[in-house]
Amino acid sequence: MLAKYFGYSAFREGQQRVIDQVLQGDDTLCVMPTGGGKSVCYQVPALAMEGTVLVISPLISLMKDQVDALHQLGIPAAYVNSTLSTEEYFGTMDLALAGQYKLLYVAPERLDSESFLNQLQRMDIPLIAIDEAHCISQWGHDFRPSYRNIHRILDYLNTRPIILALTATATPEVQDDICQQLHIPPSSRVVTGFERSNLVFSVVKGQNRDQFVKDYTIKNKNESGIIYAATRKAVEQVHAMLEKNGISVAKYHAGLSDHERQRQQDRFIMEDARVMVATNAFGMGIDKSNIRYVIHYQMPKNMESYYQEAGRAGRDGLNSDCYLLFSSQDVLTQRFLIEQSPDPSRIPNEIKKMQVMVDYCHTEGCLQKHIITYFGEDDAENCKRCGNCTDTREQFDVTLETQKVLSCVIRMGQRFGKTMVAQVLTGSKNKKVLEFNFDKLTTYGLLKERSAKDVADFIEFLISENYLQVENGTFPIIFVPEQGKEVLLGKQKVWRKGEMVTTVVAKDDPLFNELRALRLKLAQEAGVPPFVIFSDKTLRDMVAKMPVTDEELLTVQGVGETKLARYGEAFLEIIQSFSAQQA
Repeated sequence: MLAKYFGYSAFREGQQRVIDQVLQGDDTLCVMPTGGGKSVCYQVPALAMEGTVLVISPLISLMKDQVDALHQLGIPAAYVNSTLSTEEYFGTMDLALAGQYKLLYVAPERLDSESFLNQLQRMDIPLIAIDEAHCISQWGHDFRPSYRNIHRILDYLNTRPIILALTATATPEVQDDICQQLHIPPSSRVVTGFERSNLVFSVVKGQNRDQFVKDYTIKNKNESGIIYAATRKAVEQVHAMLEKNGISVAKYHAGLSDHERQRQQDRFIMEDARVMVATNAFGMGIDKSNIRYVIHYQMPKNMESYYQEAGRAGRDGLNSDCYLLFSSQDVLTQRFLIEQSPDPSRIPNEIKKMQVMVDYCHTEGCLQKHIITYFGEDDAENCKRCGNCTDTREQFDVTLETQKVLSCVIRMGQRFGKTMVAQVLTGSKNKKVLEFNFDKLTTYGLLKERSAKDVADFIEFLISENYLQVENGTFPIIFVPEQGKEVLLGKQKVWRKGEMVTTVVAKDDPLFNELRALRLKLAQEAGVPPFVIFSDKTLRDMVAKMPVTDEELLTVQGVGETKLARYGEAFLEIIQSFSAQQA
């Protein structure tokens, strides 16, 4: 079944066990990293079971993508959500009641409707799959009250279905809560480990982030990527900068109309735009498998959000980059956003979660290990591929520059922010600098050979290493803590690594580019996203295996019988003509 429909010869880790448990009739919690293949865990049982599997998903965009993908595989499926007209809704439900679908996707809010529950009573539902199950837990990072009503459905149905709860981001505490809410026995928990071995994590501190983003996107202009920013203002600014530099870019945040958000999302999914700049409003349920990089322009509010957002890279299993660009200002931004919470009782827990994120940005140890330890894996090894594990940058002695900066902060009375300090050090004639008579200080113009932006980045570095600290108040004022005083007294040296250089994430290959162009053309004709036709991983496997017959093409990962019949000829033709040219 896996080979026939999905084109894969073997299950991934954990999939087989979850499917076996479900087919034996056991309620199950499945915790798998993003890209671990959670959807196969209910799609395969749906093909093996009588009746229609009900999939509860909070994500409207994901429903449509998954149903499109199932149709491409020749599997009958449908969704019911707020985007359907009344006519479409009743048409879909009539076919569902007639048993025409193997899977029916619904939003959790639907379960509040009495009439909808009455219709479900008349259906044969062997299994309910609950996607993004962490939403049921108030300890989770994305609690949704509508999820608490899911158990109501069980009282309505004549025969109790099997329950399968699925999530990618759940700490042990959240896993316990999910099991308790849904009455899943602890022994039926399948946790496959949180490591994503194809992702390369890196943290960039004290560097000009606009320059970094610009360099990286230009170097990787043929690849799809997401850049996350914490505020709408930052999204607009980064979007404008990339557009000016000729990058095909889309944007997404809550300030845009529903229609405009949908249009921008479609541009990205259909590969009309290569880069998406967005707030965290974007991406829940984006099933695009060939995202080669995710850059966080600012630090996100907690580790769960970060791993979920960064985890949208490389779902096809190919190597992908995850960068986090850190600045001390991010901590103040996130603290401000947390303090706006409508539920004050959640604030202390959210601040604690944010501190975990700050520690991640400052750790010198393995980044992947830091993440998976947080999710409860105590025996994690160093990944040997993240930015920290592979860091070979040269160290420079910056003790003298540090002393100049710290001395300036003290002489200015330790009551200003980094911008003002940088202006004094670079000898700015700014009105405020002159008003406070800072041009008379001995530290005025001490670093005049450098730009104010460059000095501000250096101050950022000193904050990240604890030689300077930021006072949390209305304005981020910097002061010199104990560790900084040790440097001023000459008791401690300060070393700084060279800048992190941007890299190319995927190697260029002429045949891959031709296959990618054909995929785009076929996708446009069919009105579906390119990755729904074949994933990047499948195209790379075609390049490696160079199949010439239908039989050989079926050995390529991700080519099943339906897709062979639909697209096989066109792809084989390109491979054959490429081989002839090479010969």
